[in-house]
Amino acid sequence: MTMKYGLLGKKLGHSYSKTIHEAFAPYEYELRELTEQQLDSFMSERDFCAVNVTIPYKETVMKYLDFIDEAAKQIGAVNTVVNKNGSLYGYNTDFYGLRALLLKNGFELKNKKALILGSGGTSKTAQAVCRSLGCKELIVVSRSGEVNYDNVLSFHKDASYIINTTPCGMFPNNEGRALSTDGFTALEGVADVIYNPLRTNLLLEAKERGLRYCGGLYMLVLQAVKASELFLGKEYPETTGEEVYGKLLREKENIVLTGMPGSGKSTIGRLLSKKLSRTFVDTDELIVKKAGMEIPEIFSRFGEAHFRSLEAKVIAETSKQTGLVIATGGGAVLRRGNIDALRQNGKIFFLDRPLSQILPTADRPLSSDGQALKKRFEERYPIYISTCDETVFVDGVADHAVEAIIEKEEAK
Repeated sequence: MTMKYGLLGKKLGHSYSKTIHEAFAPYEYELRELTEQQLDSFMSERDFCAVNVTIPYKETVMKYLDFIDEAAKQIGAVNTVVNKNGSLYGYNTDFYGLRALLLKNGFELKNKKALILGSGGTSKTAQAVCRSLGCKELIVVSRSGEVNYDNVLSFHKDASYIINTTPCGMFPNNEGRALSTDGFTALEGVADVIYNPLRTNLLLEAKERGLRYCGGLYMLVLQAVKASELFLGKEYPETTGEEVYGKLLREKENIVLTGMPGSGKSTIGRLLSKKLSRTFVDTDELIVKKAGMEIPEIFSRFGEAHFRSLEAKVIAETSKQTGLVIATGGGAVLRRGNIDALRQNGKIFFLDRPLSQILPTADRPLSSDGQALKKRFEERYPIYISTCDETVFVDGVADHAVEAIIEKEEAK
């Protein structure tokens, strides 16, 4: 079971840790899924240089350690273990990462009430971070605790901040959410330590309410840099974390194209995918493949409602992937669930092409003639605007739109 550097956990299919460490550190980083019994053997053999530890072993691993950093001991959780000549030293770099995440996103917890969702090792870290930032009242919410998801709103609707440390909403179960923010009347911000997807449903709800919100990717990167410093006994430049985070976000975030049929989504999407070396996905093409028939036939045989259900399933599946260029169907924006799914890992660009430049599309039943096209345009234009993150004017030259999107991406 020899391993030099890497991550230990029970399920690691969602992890970006290998990508992050190998982006800046001079070693190979391995992801190793272990059962409780395998973890016992691995830690007892001590045949490694240094490792990170994630769910559900951040507390379990502590019994194998010869030395625990005082801060990690007070928190009650360890996520970094360094083997120093056969002796195991434990640290908590999650504290550093989460604190940096909250400060970067303007979370002002001094004298405020915060709800911590979950009671595991990461919850303990979140509690310590909140205390360090002057939080006046900390409430831990768990399924079976005194304060639980059924009664929390009755007693703590005045909470200023919510921090989710549970796996609810984590890939591949992106649809999950620990609770709804509805009813919390004094809420200022929501943080989620989950980083895959980039934005959980909990965060999308906070965004919709106009609250401060942040996912766990920045935390993951910052704690990884700090962990690597402990692995190697060296310091990286202060800019390392920001640079790796920016690069990773650009690589992982999908570019999603919305707009009317005939606005150039597929053409522009293919050009973008080639320029950026990304996989291109056309959701209409996936629907045809899934149904085994062309879109006009789906409409004529089963109706629009059936088509929209197929579309929703395809979008939900596609949106769980990262690093894609996605061209959506003209009516994809009509369902709120589609927009939420696309936003979890994507940035939405509306291709705004004037109606005068859009021709009726024979293979699209709802825009097959000029009158139908005009009606659809007038109905949908406000929805395209309200559901996008960026608007890109399309003047008939696809390369111009491609350049505009790339420029907006590089400005992140």
